[in-house]
Amino acid sequence: MVWFISSEAFVSYEHNLKHIISSYYEVLVKSKIDSLLIIASELCEDGKYIEALKCYDKVLHIEPNNTKAIIDKGVTLQNLELLSQAMQMYEKALNFEPENIDALINMGSALHTLGKYVDAISYYDIVLKLDEKNTLALAYKGLSLGESGNISLAIKYFRNALSVDCDYDLAQISLETAKKFMYSN
Repeated sequence: MVWFISSEAFVSYEHNLKHIISSYYEVLVKSKIDSLLIIASELCEDGKYIEALKCYDKVLHIEPNNTKAIIDKGVTLQNLELLSQAMQMYEKALNFEPENIDALINMGSALHTLGKYVDAISYYDIVLKLDEKNTLALAYKGLSLGESGNISLAIKYFRNALSVDCDYDLAQISLETAKKFMYSN
């Protein structure tokens, strides 16, 4: 018996095969990226930041626009006190996703570390426009306000953070510290 496949059937078969191979490849790549991100995260938890950076670089080689890898690489650079490089990563992430809360908060944090409190506050304000109950942005804004000398307004932001999450340690400790500072002066 001889089987003949029409050219239309062959084209359809070829198209389906390409789609299957493409889908399989995408799954493999996603799996590889996910594995690298998990490894990088574990390395960061162990304080092995240089090794983690290598994992993030591998992810970004495969998928240059992977926002999670870009931000996490920025955080890792920030942990290494490479603030300008960290800020470049956050800026890159914000170019892809201008309302990415993690990138906005981390950019504010880096600016705060550099003593640029007004600039840091501007990033926290963007987050608070997107999510007015973001406890991290509320507390970090309070910290920047406090460093700027506006202790009473800082206290307000620490209280706001605690009204959202009464167990938020950063806000609680910062509130107590700000109160002690305010009442001692």
